[in-house]
Amino acid sequence: MNENTSGIISKIWSFCHTLRDDGVSYGDYLEQLTYLLFLKMADEYSKPPHNRKLDVPKQYNWESLTAKSGAALEVHYTTLLRELSHAKGTLGQIIQAHRHDRQRAVDVDGCGSQRKDL
Repeated sequence: MNENTSGIISKIWSFCHTLRDDGVSYGDYLEQLTYLLFLKMADEYSKPPHNRKLDVPKQYNWESLTAKSGAALEVHYTTLLRELSHAKGTLGQIIQAHRHDRQRAVDVDGCGSQRKDL
């Protein structure tokens, strides 16, 4: 396993510990990490050398998450999931499984600067 892969795995486990310590169940944090990783990968593929045109609206892309913190991030993330779940095509299908009846949103901000470094 190369150093880059080890670093990514370490950051993901750190996210898991943050969410678990915040009382989020395994299934819920796995779901949330899947969404976050999807958005991060979409961001990576939209840049050189890939330069792919992706259907993630700019107001809901990875950079929109890294630009916010605290309560503003929580509101934005909840809105992002709700809006993207209604998108047409694969994007909507990926996010559609999101459960809107959650008692509380996960603490995406609790993952802190690690979110920006992923």
